[in-house]
Amino acid sequence: MRAASATAADADRPLRALTVGDVAEPVVPDGWVSVEVRAASLNHHDLWSLRGVGLPGDRLPMILGCDAAGITPEGDEVVIYPVVPDERDPRGLSLLSERYPGTLAERVAVPRDNLIPKPAGLSFLDAACLPTAWLTAYHMLVTRGRVDVASSVLVQGAGGGVATAAVALAVALGKTVYATSRDQGKRDKIEALGAVPVRPGARLPERVDIVIESVGAPTFEHSMKCAAPGARIVVCGATGGHLATVDLRRLFAMRLELLGSVMGMLPELADLMDLLVAKDIRPVIDSTYGFSAVADAFAHLESGDVFGKVALDFLH
Repeated sequence: MRAASATAADADRPLRALTVGDVAEPVVPDGWVSVEVRAASLNHHDLWSLRGVGLPGDRLPMILGCDAAGITPEGDEVVIYPVVPDERDPRGLSLLSERYPGTLAERVAVPRDNLIPKPAGLSFLDAACLPTAWLTAYHMLVTRGRVDVASSVLVQGAGGGVATAAVALAVALGKTVYATSRDQGKRDKIEALGAVPVRPGARLPERVDIVIESVGAPTFEHSMKCAAPGARIVVCGATGGHLATVDLRRLFAMRLELLGSVMGMLPELADLMDLLVAKDIRPVIDSTYGFSAVADAFAHLESGDVFGKVALDFLH
């Protein structure tokens, strides 16, 4: 079967570590099932794997990919939840493509308990964009950020998968949403989603109840200054640098909550899909590639010139 794999690690030029070609069919342990992949999507996690971050040499080659939707041997249309119990990992779990082969293959083996029925209202491509970036954004807003008691949200660095998902979800939930980007084209797309585009570091018309933070050091001071009393600053990453300065006086004086967030739980993925169908929301897809062009898809993701998800259609 065809698959896209990390066969080496290259910190500076990760695409040189990518190999696309035939691999063996997946091994299916007891309690697992082989899913025929119909659509998948890329994440920056895949680029980090190609750089060797979190994927040591003794696990290579490794099929990449966390996100996919497909069909079971029984003919059921399903979405794959990518978090797998893993006693060998200090966290007690791992993502597909870390210890177990990932989703960028014609077939992938996953625990049967990790399968969620795909709603009829979502296409395979839409569903394949949800399990990592959109679930992370949903968990940040709903579970960690308690968006139900918020009226306003700031999303830093909109353009990437998580940030763009957070914008779309917060708007759909009826919140006033501000989102930053250095790029005018991306600010125009932010406005088209129903949010207020903001230049990085610019003063907002109001202080917000939730800040969605995935950039880190370059934006963190702005996030702190934009937070209303009692606000939640929810952090899921640090793409711009992890050594941010925190003004502790503002933290305690404004009674701010600084919250770490990683992924989300399987029931939340089901709730997220129900929300998308009920609100008629669809993932923001920057571009779609056939599997034969998966290397081009990776190159596009690495370029940074992306707004939303980069998806793969396995039927083309």
